[in-house]
Amino acid sequence: MNTNKIEAGSKAPDFNLYDSEKNKVSLKDQLGKNLVLVFFPQAFTSVCTKELCSLRDNISVYNGANAQVFGISVDSIFTLAKFKEEQKLNFPLLSDFNKEVSAAYGSLFENFAFDMRGVSKRSAFVIDREGTVRYAEVMDKPADMPDFDAIQKTLQQLP
Repeated sequence: MNTNKIEAGSKAPDFNLYDSEKNKVSLKDQLGKNLVLVFFPQAFTSVCTKELCSLRDNISVYNGANAQVFGISVDSIFTLAKFKEEQKLNFPLLSDFNKEVSAAYGSLFENFAFDMRGVSKRSAFVIDREGTVRYAEVMDKPADMPDFDAIQKTLQQLP
């Protein structure tokens, strides 16, 4: 699978994905607000649950920065709906079931645990109102977490 490396200063790749409520979400429809895209390997796993619950518990920080948070994984919309409900997540989860957006953002494992192929790498991107990437972090080890302090600092510097 071909994956790109997205860096701060580059234009964010557009996407069209369904959320867990079956609504289509695109990057271009989100222009005008700051975005935090958080790719995660799989719903219901311990590190992903911890990561997304941390976002849930700190959502006021992101809301205060006029930032919309999206969690993205290759799980189906049905799996994500159950995960969102069980964890009481207060931001949309998007299904990249076809793995195209994870690949476009350089966030796709060729090989993951248990011989699974094409699972999202844990990663985080801050995208400004014009669609430019202002922060990019892709983890090569699934147990590593993004630097949420750096993400929040980046958001504070955006208009």
